[in-house]
Amino acid sequence: MRNTEEIKKEIIEAFYYRHSTKEFDPDKKIADDDFRFILETARLSPSSFGFEPWRFVVVQNSDLRNKIKNSSWGAYGKLPDASHFVIILARTKMDTKYDSTYLDEHITNVSQIPEEFKSKFLQRVEEFQRTDFTLLEGDRPLFDWASKQTYIPLANMMTAAAQIGIDSCPIEGFNLEEMNKLLDEEGLLEDGHFGISVMCAFGYRIKEPFPKTRRAFEDVVKWVE
Repeated sequence: MRNTEEIKKEIIEAFYYRHSTKEFDPDKKIADDDFRFILETARLSPSSFGFEPWRFVVVQNSDLRNKIKNSSWGAYGKLPDASHFVIILARTKMDTKYDSTYLDEHITNVSQIPEEFKSKFLQRVEEFQRTDFTLLEGDRPLFDWASKQTYIPLANMMTAAAQIGIDSCPIEGFNLEEMNKLLDEEGLLEDGHFGISVMCAFGYRIKEPFPKTRRAFEDVVKWVE
């Protein structure tokens, strides 16, 4: 069994290595098995109630990449040079409301909650959505809740990539309405079941970044004992 200290050292080194890469080497491509590994860390990520309210769209089509580049100021400098480009979609209220068809299918066939417990489980979900987090007024609160979940696999993908020497850059630099319109026209939002949450470019840096800067540990961590 590997030494715990060695594993911790490797993980911290990956966090120091990782940075939001603004320029990718157009001549270096990520191996298929390496990128599948990165996507698998996204698939295995946790989500609230285990609902997995996401989809990972890997955009390798040059025409669509060009449309995204011209519609997103945040992606403009990353495309077309990034090896891989991922759009993370979040499920909308159509799928995330406690009484949706998606959730019924998911907890039955994926989570495999026994039939005798389904009703009580969904009652708890309804209470959470209606009272605890007040998510049922309008369409946006439930979408924003689902969108927050997508940042968990986003972080896991970027960390996993860094651990195997692959660079990444998360992207929020786009107009939400315009990007949703583009993706809807491309048939990627499945008639309103999804909306864009965030994007991420992957590849290999073309130049070394400035040294990483962060606030001091004592400034961002507070212990309550």
